[in-house]
Amino acid sequence: MTDMIPSFPILLQRFFVDYLRQQRAVSPSTVAAYRDTFKLLLAFSVKAIGKAPTDLALTDLNATLILSFLDHLERERKNSVRSRNARLSAIRSFLKFAAHEDLTALAVIERSLAVPQKRHDKVVLGVLSRPEMDAIIAAPDCATWAGRRDQALFTLLYNTGARVSEAIGLRVGDVVLDVSPVAHLHGKGRKRRSVPLWKATAATLRQWRRHLPDAGPQGYLFPSSAGRRLSRSSVTQRLAQAVAQAAHKLPALAERAISPHTIRHTTAMHLLQSGVDITVIALWLGHEHPSTTHIYMEADLAMKEEALSRLQPIATTPARYRPPDQLMAFLQSL
Repeated sequence: MTDMIPSFPILLQRFFVDYLRQQRAVSPSTVAAYRDTFKLLLAFSVKAIGKAPTDLALTDLNATLILSFLDHLERERKNSVRSRNARLSAIRSFLKFAAHEDLTALAVIERSLAVPQKRHDKVVLGVLSRPEMDAIIAAPDCATWAGRRDQALFTLLYNTGARVSEAIGLRVGDVVLDVSPVAHLHGKGRKRRSVPLWKATAATLRQWRRHLPDAGPQGYLFPSSAGRRLSRSSVTQRLAQAVAQAAHKLPALAERAISPHTIRHTTAMHLLQSGVDITVIALWLGHEHPSTTHIYMEADLAMKEEALSRLQPIATTPARYRPPDQLMAFLQSL
């Protein structure tokens, strides 16, 4: 019976090949992220317990080793709490898979799965005002081919709230500009969603398509000057140039850290502030769970509270809370 239990190396290979790629059909980026996690974990295990990766047993992945590894990520590799939690999620996914394959390791797996995610402060979302977004879209020099492309790209990013990877992967045939303009985006995990285009966006894209080389429906909508797929770094660089140009009119932009993802946050916030339902925004952005979209509602409330605090009369002094007894004083001091 013992001979039928798969070894740790076999389990790990099955996890990646059979479970992730075939059964769950996750995206290549997810596979790469999980792969990197286990490369780090296995390298750490060599130093921590003196075992080569091929000699490891499933029971070696106990809570002590995992906690030590997570601590190593934060202290020595200077990973953020978010990165630490992402690595832990990858390990948990493997352990849940392995629990069905090796029942003899269930006790160890259960204790390892009990290792908690670490709490962290939520990052305050950076969003642009409508005048700032308009200034950035208008900034590229439309007398040049690259400037016309950049303006069309930034317009589409703002309209759709697309991830930069979705925008640069768009083909000419993915965008319909006839009666009901729409962009068909290919998102994370091979998910596809359709986002309606505003009339102004459709008009901008029609003008831009006239300047595209005739590459057919499969040609990139926003190609590089060489006709190839535009890189993420190129989009970031071109956006930085547009922001610098827009800062001549709106100097506050020069002090902001603005990335393509900032435009995505801006789209979501503007939709929310325009009264669009949060579930519709989740579909618009391609969020798998509407709860992910709640960060925009929380950020909007935080902004409103900040604005409200500025309206408080300067002379107003709020009464200090006085606890009624020693026990309440103790609780208040915590």
